[in-house]
Amino acid sequence: MEDPVITVDEVTKQFRDGTTALDQLSLAVPPGVYGLLGPNGAGKTTLIRILATLLRPDAGTVRIGGYDVVRHPAQVRERIGLAGQFATVDDHLTGRENIAMIGRLYGLTRREAATRTTRIIDRIDLADAADRQVKTYSGGMRRRIDLAASLIGRPQVLFLDEPTTGVDPASRQDLWRLVRDLAAEGATVLLTTQYLDEADHLADRVAVIDHGRLLTEGTTRELKDRTGAAVIELTIPSARQDAALSALGPLAAQPADHERIVLPAPDGPLTLRHSLRLLDQADITPTDVALHRPTLDDVFLTLTRATHTEPAPAGRAP
Repeated sequence: MEDPVITVDEVTKQFRDGTTALDQLSLAVPPGVYGLLGPNGAGKTTLIRILATLLRPDAGTVRIGGYDVVRHPAQVRERIGLAGQFATVDDHLTGRENIAMIGRLYGLTRREAATRTTRIIDRIDLADAADRQVKTYSGGMRRRIDLAASLIGRPQVLFLDEPTTGVDPASRQDLWRLVRDLAAEGATVLLTTQYLDEADHLADRVAVIDHGRLLTEGTTRELKDRTGAAVIELTIPSARQDAALSALGPLAAQPADHERIVLPAPDGPLTLRHSLRLLDQADITPTDVALHRPTLDDVFLTLTRATHTEPAPAGRAP
């Protein structure tokens, strides 16, 4: 793994009501797209706010590009962009005016802000709507303008907090393509999402957190492999099930119900081919065949269900 762009070391954050949002959390985020997953209240948004210098941690250290977010907030802000959970745009300004305004706040001259705004608008495919008031935009268009505004400062690190919540599938695909392009150009993107397929499509590495603690971290393939191996599900006419189980004996097949047989598939398609060959030799034809691999949904549910069956330590929200 490449040297991390973001390091989170033993960070703790507790609020006045006693809720521990982050509990000695440590992460190392390399270049590329990094997915941060967790249920509501897991601490994802709290971490984003600390990374963006909007909150101070109670303990631990956070560095972005080598700069401590508490000791060097100005240097950190020069290097980051943030698109929060909700589009923070001015409804009475046009899309172009919203983006240019953020550019001016970054300290760009009027000419620089105008030039960069035009380039970004072309990039997000909103040139036709750029000079309309944002109040006329759809939800997906508002999210794209919000993301565009976060890009005008040319950030090295971009924080996207659930960027596609509430947008239509076409707009979602557009945002995915933009995120992939940004990562290909060298940006580091930290993405929080509750859409597990989104993390699967975009993230080079994924962390799952709950109750402010890290549950697991790795590539999506690594996380799926840790959850369990693939399985094969065969549908066999009930009259032939006993014969099928006998034929598949070397593969540790087990009956799932009166028609379905399940067996482990450590070698995936190779195991599937072997099982079908054994059935063919026994003159048995399945009526349906499926190879199931673990998904990020399986990873997420397995890990978060485990933490929610444990009693929460004192001072932590249940």
